[in-house]
Amino acid sequence: MRLPQARLDQVIDRFHEIEARMGAASDGAEIVRLSKEHAELKPVAEAVEALVRARKEAPDLEQMLRSGDAEMAALAREELDALEERIPELEHQVALLLAPKDKDENASAILEVRAGTGGDEAALFAGDLFRMYQRYAQNRGWKVEIDSVSEGEVGGYKEIIASITGDGVFGRLKFESGVHRVQRVPETEAGGRIHTSAATVAVLPEVEDVEIEINDADLRIDTYRSSGAGGQHVNKTDSAVRITHLPTGIVVTSSEKSQHQNRARAMKVLQARLYEMQREALDTARADARKSQVGSGDRSERIRTYNFPQGRVTDHRINLTLYNLAKVMEGEALDDVIEPLIAEDQAARLAALEEELGG
Repeated sequence: MRLPQARLDQVIDRFHEIEARMGAASDGAEIVRLSKEHAELKPVAEAVEALVRARKEAPDLEQMLRSGDAEMAALAREELDALEERIPELEHQVALLLAPKDKDENASAILEVRAGTGGDEAALFAGDLFRMYQRYAQNRGWKVEIDSVSEGEVGGYKEIIASITGDGVFGRLKFESGVHRVQRVPETEAGGRIHTSAATVAVLPEVEDVEIEINDADLRIDTYRSSGAGGQHVNKTDSAVRITHLPTGIVVTSSEKSQHQNRARAMKVLQARLYEMQREALDTARADARKSQVGSGDRSERIRTYNFPQGRVTDHRINLTLYNLAKVMEGEALDDVIEPLIAEDQAARLAALEEELGG
């Protein structure tokens, strides 16, 4: 993609303008806002400047080719060949940075995994999925904190909600939202028949620097005694918290030991869900896509299938099939699925930029 010089100049001019305003600003809020924009724009400006320098080098080298000095012309040809390979790479890098992107790309995230169709086996599979994400997060140096959990009758989870904190969590995990289908012989099945069940995954950006107004009058807050397996760790006080947002009907819970922590965690999850509703309201197409992905948890609505007898994982959105299921479930090879999804998303963003530039 040949990026017009005028578009590149806009980036450089804006970057220099922000630097000048930062030097003159005295208002704290303005300094914070400008600093954030400066940090976001700096890598773009640096990439643009590298591209501009490379483009300016080409005419000088072409002139050296015509100098009549054979030795100088040979050196110029070598450098020009290298430059002609480098410029498209720089243009691609700049185009990706300029392409429309999700403003929550670098945010931490709320991960919600729920058992879908399939009874006990669906709950066991939800547990396997959560452990996959937990291990993947640990491998990337992200922090995982469980906010709320409802365990299955024979293991796994009916529902588990966790916060994953780190740089770029939402940008990598947002493609996991949808119905995940599993085909395997269940631990609960003595006859050895392959069953199909499902679990749903939702990944929401954690709210940062966004005003989500929540009126106390719109909340119903209940405390209750969280359930346990018995013994000394059973919660004997009403420390678990359930918050209902009356206008939307959203219900969030947190059931750790501290009521104060539970209320804070539940409010964080509520903010994330309300923010996601806001995102969807601003982008109808995205809302429709998410509904079609997550759906009702029925087996037929799926983004990915995990076939254990064949050791196969298939992502249906990009027709990707891999035969390293065990490593994917360990979180070790989940990037083998995520990276192609990111590449597909980048291609779509580049196409949007090309359309914006008029082809």
